Amino acid sequence: MIYFFLPLLFALLQPPPETPRAPAAPTTLEDEEKPSFRPQQKVVRLSPFELIKQFEAEPETVYHLGTGDEITIDVWNRPELSGKHIVGPDGSVTLPLIGAFKVAGLSREEAPAGIAKALSAYYTNPSVMLRVDRYVSNRIFILGRVATPGALQFDFQPTLLDVITRAGALPIGGIGADKAALGRCAIFRGRDQILWVDLKQILSAGNLAYNIRLRRDDLVYMPDSDDQLIYVLGEAMRPGAFHLSPSMSFMDALAQAGGPSQAASQAHIFLLRPRQNIQRQVNLKDVYSGKLTANIQLEEGDIVYLPKSKMAQFGYIVQQIAPLTSFAIIASMAKQ
Repeated sequence: MIYFFLPLLFALLQPPPETPRAPAAPTTLEDEEKPSFRPQQKVVRLSPFELIKQFEAEPETVYHLGTGDEITIDVWNRPELSGKHIVGPDGSVTLPLIGAFKVAGLSREEAPAGIAKALSAYYTNPSVMLRVDRYVSNRIFILGRVATPGALQFDFQPTLLDVITRAGALPIGGIGADKAALGRCAIFRGRDQILWVDLKQILSAGNLAYNIRLRRDDLVYMPDSDDQLIYVLGEAMRPGAFHLSPSMSFMDALAQAGGPSQAASQAHIFLLRPRQNIQRQVNLKDVYSGKLTANIQLEEGDIVYLPKSKMAQFGYIVQQIAPLTSFAIIASMAKQ
């Protein structure tokens, strides 16, 4: 008789089948457990003026050649060696006898001296002169609410006000989305530096200390008055600032930035919230495997930072994030 009940008993002991669940919406900071975000290590906070001076580019007393510059090389009494050239993407020009010769990063005095040294293998005491016909590499990009956005070329080291003026002066007028935010602008440098500058300090208060020198390839962004931005920095395919849309998640922001580059660490991506001085480490495998609590809903000013895969140690990350959040914190100060 006991053998008759064994199949029934075995069936009763089995756990009930799980019912499929619909995908969860992106979680918010309030939904997360407290250990999910952790306070950063203590960082010495600098005043906005100190941060701006730290960000300001070093003065350039000598122009250095770069990609795209149009130059003329004259070799005295050697017309076959002279001519016009455009510095290529690799920073080099192709010269008779010498072949590819890298001039990018050299001054107008260093480049002809180097060419003369290379030609000395074929000629005795060659005399070389170099002239810059068109300055292209010393460029600054400006985007947003300006009259003529795009790349601007300078034959000198420009300041912030030089760039804004060259882009068609400061945009004024309009309401809502048509009105530019004259109170602030952002400067992006490389993949991991942001600085917000309070333009009222320059335009209204006449404080020219905020009119900082820029470095070539800096990007200046003039937002609308009602722009809400988040940032994807580091080893993303297209790092930069992105408009915060309703219910925008961590993965939405990463997708807009083109995803991680091949050099990025996918296991050590950092989500920072500078206003609250907190951060969280995200592993993309957790998101892909269905641990949707890792796909956090973003807020204005959040930063997604992708370090290089070989530099994802905690000590390195802290060194990179500390100045990053210090510069980004000016965004909230400029709004106050």
